[in-house]
This record gives sequence, structure tokens and C-alpha cells, in this order.
Amino acid sequence: MKTCQGSCHCGDVTFEVKLPQRIEVRRCNCSICTMAGFVHLIIKRQDFRLLSGDDELREYRFNTGTARHLFCKKCGVKSFYVPRSHPQGYSVNFNCLVLPDDIEVEMGEFDGQNWEQNVTKISHLGV
Repeated sequence: MKTCQGSCHCGDVTFEVKLPQRIEVRRCNCSICTMAGFVHLIIKRQDFRLLSGDDELREYRFNTGTARHLFCKKCGVKSFYVPRSHPQGYSVNFNCLVLPDDIEVEMGEFDGQNWEQNVTKISHLGV
């Protein structure tokens, strides 16, 4: 496992994640992910550590209210959140991470517009 750093755009919210040598990330076509450009990396709760900015985070919930969309109150970037599909873990925005060159990344797609029919296809990721 490698420890990698991440942050929001302004740097007020910083975090680190522990990642294996090979990771799977998913681009989602649901309304919020499309608008925000969020690319999902699902990780276990114990592999995530918030370093700074807990007081800078704001929460947004919609639809079922299960997912906890967290974003920086200053720059508006959602660098991680608690997803409905994996409430015991986190989905980290791959675009907000600084990765070492030797991490292997498999990019895929997820049909979030039809979430209920497709969520079982990602149940194995990370958590």
C-alpha cells in the first residue's frame, strides 16, 4: 500500500489515502458527477485520513439523502464524499489526488443515470 496526498483546489481541505499498486476508477454519468467532473475511486474508511479542513467542509444531500456529498466551502471542490453505494467507505475524486508514477490505473465507466440497475457492478471496488 502506498500513501498518496489529495486536496481541494484551494488547499484548505487536505487528506491522504492508502492505495494498492493497482486501482480502478470510474467515470459516472449521473447528474452530479457529470456536472462536477467527479471520477470515483472507492476506498475503505480506514484507508482515508482527513489532514486538514474539517471545518471547511459543507454537506449536500439529495435524492435518497444517503450519500454525504462533501465540498470545500471556499473553492467548492468535492474531493471526496460518502457514497450511497459504499456508505462504510469513501469515494475519492481521482482528479484531486497526487499519485506516484508507479500506480497502475484502470479507468472505466459507470451508468449512474440507471444507478439501481448498475450498482452491483461496482460493489467490489475498494470496499
